[in-house]
Amino acid sequence: MAYLNSVDVSKDWKRTKADVTCVGLFEDGSLSELGQVMDQDSGGRFRSLIQAGNLTGKSGNADLVVVQDRPVLVVGLGKPEALDRDGIRTAAARCSREAIARKFGSLAVEAFREEESQAVAEGIILGSYQYLDYKTQDEDCFELTSATVIGGQESAVRKGVLVGQSVCFARDLENAPGNETTPTRLAQAAADIARDGGMQLTVFDREEFTQMGMGALAAVASGSGEPPKFIVLEYGSPEDDEKPVVLVGKGLTFDSGGISIKPGAGMDEMKFDMCGAGVVLGVMKALSLLQPKAHVVGIVPSTENLSGAKAYKPGDILKAYNGKTIEVLNTDAEGRLILADALSYASKHFDPAYILDFATLTGAVLIALGHIATGVLGTDAALMEKVKQAARETGEKVWELPLWDEFCEQVKSKIADVKNIGEARQAGTIAGAAFLKEFVGEGIPWVHFDIAGTAWGGKESPLVYQKGATGAGIRLVLNLLGV
Repeated sequence: MAYLNSVDVSKDWKRTKADVTCVGLFEDGSLSELGQVMDQDSGGRFRSLIQAGNLTGKSGNADLVVVQDRPVLVVGLGKPEALDRDGIRTAAARCSREAIARKFGSLAVEAFREEESQAVAEGIILGSYQYLDYKTQDEDCFELTSATVIGGQESAVRKGVLVGQSVCFARDLENAPGNETTPTRLAQAAADIARDGGMQLTVFDREEFTQMGMGALAAVASGSGEPPKFIVLEYGSPEDDEKPVVLVGKGLTFDSGGISIKPGAGMDEMKFDMCGAGVVLGVMKALSLLQPKAHVVGIVPSTENLSGAKAYKPGDILKAYNGKTIEVLNTDAEGRLILADALSYASKHFDPAYILDFATLTGAVLIALGHIATGVLGTDAALMEKVKQAARETGEKVWELPLWDEFCEQVKSKIADVKNIGEARQAGTIAGAAFLKEFVGEGIPWVHFDIAGTAWGGKESPLVYQKGATGAGIRLVLNLLGV
């Protein structure tokens, strides 16, 4: 774990002991509230530098100056009218990144806007994240040891810290190599969450879920000797006939493609194929820390997809948990297979208020939306609008793709109920969702999140360490849940 796990709150910058203090500057030359106070106390130190052109408030800038013998980091906030919650979160994350880069062990960050204290705390925690678990000889490794929000609301800062920790918890699981984050490791993480959060946990092993009728998960798991797991975490309990929200996450801890093997180049990145599970476990971690009034079920089908002697093959016919048959035409379209059993199980056993599933499902979504937005598809317009609103409020962008009947027809099989791929080189992301739709109970609102482009990769940013796991989707779900 290489990230901050606490943030203090102070009302007086002069009494705050930190190696560096962070204030904001806008493009029009105006200073943030704390910046104005410090400028006045220092006899116009900032103002003289601004007038000389040595400080600019362009978004992304960060300049170090000395004020009254104290190092001060002046962070660009862009245009005043454009500064929103996500901009504040990113600015706070930049403060953490710059402190690490300049080897300041502790920092104090202005709240920028008191009502956005949660976003500031989230940014500080997310910006402090590094993945250093396997570094043993790197002398340049440096970690933050403490942080303080100046002028922040204590309750909001605390919530932001816990949300940030939950995202970083998921990032650690996702960034770890496949020989470390196995299905057994995910089950252990779920057990830890259940213990700390007072949740109910059920874990089915290979023999159990196979006997239960999860033929799709059993098939994908058949090529690997690593024990697969079907994990069910339940937070809260029904009150006044309240239906639970069910979250389903794809837990492919390593994906070689199976018999339909992937190219060797870049295959190491398939350790990230369990990032859907990371979203679910990250949300459940946050619930265990925040303890809100809610009823949420997290389901993670988890296995490796390898090409061992018993591996399933193209042309095989499988039977999913809901009884539907599946023609396998490509063993590398395996994520939708294990999700089929999970969605069927959720529909049968929990009578959900709605279901959200998360999966690094298709390369096609990366072609369509890059690393910028998550592709979303679903069956309920009202739920989809709530998802979009949560995306706007958290800055985790989504883009809806159509799930028309014509696309659903493309996953029909001539010899089984459905096939696990659509038409060649056409609408691959939509075909994946069309397949999954077949395993969601009738009348249950459902949205599918294809996070293949947003869960990992992309450019390094203040909020994302290097080009690794992002934890994308966790903050969105918590917002949607009203947590």
